[in-house]
Amino acid sequence: MTIPSARPAHYDELLEKKVRDLLPGFAALGLAPSKVHSSPPTGFRLRAEFRMWHEGDALDYVMFNPEDPKQPIAITHFDIAAEPIQRLMPILKETLAATPALRRKLFQVEFLSTLSGDMLVSLIYHRKLDEQWHSAAEALSQQLNVAIVGRSRGQKCVIDRDWVDECLHIKDQPWHYRQPEQAFTQPNGYINQRMIEWAIGHAAGSSGDLLELYCGIGNFTLPLAAHFERVIATELSKVATRAAEHNRVRNNVDNVEFARMSAEDMSDAMAGIRPFRRLAHLQQPLKDYRLDTLLVDPPRAGLDAMTLQLAQGFQRVIYISCNPTTLQANLKHLSETHRVTDLVFFDQFPYTHHMECGAMLVRKP
Repeated sequence: MTIPSARPAHYDELLEKKVRDLLPGFAALGLAPSKVHSSPPTGFRLRAEFRMWHEGDALDYVMFNPEDPKQPIAITHFDIAAEPIQRLMPILKETLAATPALRRKLFQVEFLSTLSGDMLVSLIYHRKLDEQWHSAAEALSQQLNVAIVGRSRGQKCVIDRDWVDECLHIKDQPWHYRQPEQAFTQPNGYINQRMIEWAIGHAAGSSGDLLELYCGIGNFTLPLAAHFERVIATELSKVATRAAEHNRVRNNVDNVEFARMSAEDMSDAMAGIRPFRRLAHLQQPLKDYRLDTLLVDPPRAGLDAMTLQLAQGFQRVIYISCNPTTLQANLKHLSETHRVTDLVFFDQFPYTHHMECGAMLVRKP
């Protein structure tokens, strides 16, 4: 079966209801979205993961209903997934079921795809992976033309590579991104392109330098860099920071410097509380940058108190949020020093209550 909550024929009305539910919280702040960016109703999700259910000779992808978490639901068709994932799912399942070295104690399968069609499959096990598994996985990789990662407790086996290469088209320009298996990437490629274009629209004509927090693999960083003299972008994940630097070189961007730091540490550095060796590679002292614009794309918890205080010192703040509730709380705090000049909704997660939002803030005179 398909997942019960995905109803493509009713996508428009479901999106309208989701937007209606969000409006009161923003209206309390005197705000309303200037635009709602809708998603394709099917084929939009570039990531998918399933538990694997063993029943005799049968092997199934399953999901669990939160209302009955002990009852698995076999998934035979997953039409919200990107087309490459949809095509691969039945072929992969059949091959896994017929290959004891790959099937034994297989717990979970994860798919990572791209708009450009690249594919990586992660196989998660409750056993140690041996040479027999490795040989079978190599054969599977060649047969299906996909990269494979095998995982078990304390073990990671990489067949070919543990990343995919993406190409996004932003305002008719291609941008190339290496996306590692364990780094966060935007799951809806179509909406991701609209989000980047929106951010570029508000970065255009900026002066001075940009500070970006939670930059990930450089998703927003690199296309926006052309609109600033220099960019400092921070990210805590070592895997993502390494990919971001690769992507900077791949896209021939020369005015961005990445630093592996948390938002809290960067707030300390900006306040001069203490020096950080992870900023020693900057081309000049931090105080000499003209950091007038801040870009943030925080996790669902939103911005902490120290980062909010940091944000209040910037002339412009471009805020990307995956949680409207924490965004509203943060905007209420930032309204002491800034006014919101634009608010937009991006339906990154159709058929769920989640909504991605973008807010542009300008410091009050």
